[in-house]
Amino acid sequence: MNNNPFLSAFLALLMLGVSSQAQAFCGFYVAKADTGLFNQSSQVVMVRDGDKNVVTMASDYQGKARDFAMVIPVPTILKRKQIHVTNNALIKHLDDYTAPRLVEYHDDDPCQLGIIQEKGMVMAAPAMAPRGMAFRRKAKNHGVTIEAQYTVGEYDILILSAKESHGLISWLKSEGYKLPGGAEPVVGSYLKQGMKFFVAKVNLKKFDQSGFSKLRPIQIAYTHKKFMLPIRLGTVNAKGKQELFIYALTRKGRVETTNYRTVKLPSGQNIPEYIKDKKLFGKFYKDMFKTQVEKHHNKAVFLEYAWNMSWCDPCAADPLSNKELKELGVFWINTPQKVANGNTKITPRRMPARPKNVYISRLHLRYDRKNFPEDLMFQATGNTTNFQGRYVIQHPWKGAAQCEAGNRYFNKELPQRFKKEAETLAKLTGWEYSEIRKQQKLPKHRMFYSKDSDDSWIDTIWE
Repeated sequence: MNNNPFLSAFLALLMLGVSSQAQAFCGFYVAKADTGLFNQSSQVVMVRDGDKNVVTMASDYQGKARDFAMVIPVPTILKRKQIHVTNNALIKHLDDYTAPRLVEYHDDDPCQLGIIQEKGMVMAAPAMAPRGMAFRRKAKNHGVTIEAQYTVGEYDILILSAKESHGLISWLKSEGYKLPGGAEPVVGSYLKQGMKFFVAKVNLKKFDQSGFSKLRPIQIAYTHKKFMLPIRLGTVNAKGKQELFIYALTRKGRVETTNYRTVKLPSGQNIPEYIKDKKLFGKFYKDMFKTQVEKHHNKAVFLEYAWNMSWCDPCAADPLSNKELKELGVFWINTPQKVANGNTKITPRRMPARPKNVYISRLHLRYDRKNFPEDLMFQATGNTTNFQGRYVIQHPWKGAAQCEAGNRYFNKELPQRFKKEAETLAKLTGWEYSEIRKQQKLPKHRMFYSKDSDDSWIDTIWE
């Protein structure tokens, strides 16, 4: 069975300060905190402009394809052209591009002049039964209407409406879905809002023919005045807290939640050099995120990245191409233009190497039923201030330092800096300060020289 919290949360909703020695150069990106660091994590891409929405739902489902199924509330009856299957590589590219990252800088020789300063619930699904008149009559007897059915890629899709929650749940159970206790009130609340239900199962024949080893993300496109993501059904039978990563793409600026606090993660801190180790950076980030979640009483949504995709500093991965963004549903790129006679045509021009009107926000939350009792509501703001989760390794100078500045650097500045880095790391992660100090290694003092020292005694040696 799948252990993905997003499938247990959204996809399967129903199943149903910088160092004084730092250089001005932007530094070298050396590691990233991608979604692979977290168990029970899920990813959603949300493209929003006006009332138009394109939502991509990625699953890391590891079980047998025949056991996969998902149900999500949707605001309208979707037509075939509003449903699409896309590539897992697109989500991976977004993850790499926006992931919090570790960068490194190197101190200059302190004796050089002009030192530069700066760094749902998933359940086993029954085999697809023939979708004939008997199937529809059975649904109707439960007050369930099969509004539409399609095969899209390797998925068989149903769009359902219902008169009341009991009938819908009764029908789903009769079809083999094992719904947990507590689902009915949540289903009922969605029905009262006029929501429909999108049901997807794997068409094993199509999946075998596709040549893919992993189920691909499903996309849906629709118009809806509310900018929201339903998560409540996914917490009904969730075991513990779940991770959710949201990549929100808009035309103008940052996306924030309106019914929960959106908080920027700590960023820009210098941490000890030994954290450069890939495994240690992963542990650092997980413990730092846990500390922040607890600090904000388990009720915050965290901003990990916000930037116009036309540039980045530093880039953890290449920005997505216009082709990739179009595949994710960014429909305003290379938009057809109306000509005088009313016909539509594509302006024959060369597109820029990087998109200039796509702003991406990466949000991360750890949630459960108690602390996130409501669906996520969003707003697209005009805030275009850049932000990234970024942590700095500042490598000390390890050469000789034959000057008074070198003396100060090795004897005073570095020890103070190492102490501050250890304090910062302990505060961010909850790690023991004494253990951090044991891992820090000051460079050897090659040579110290003071112009004020008394060396007149040397003159008497060989008189």
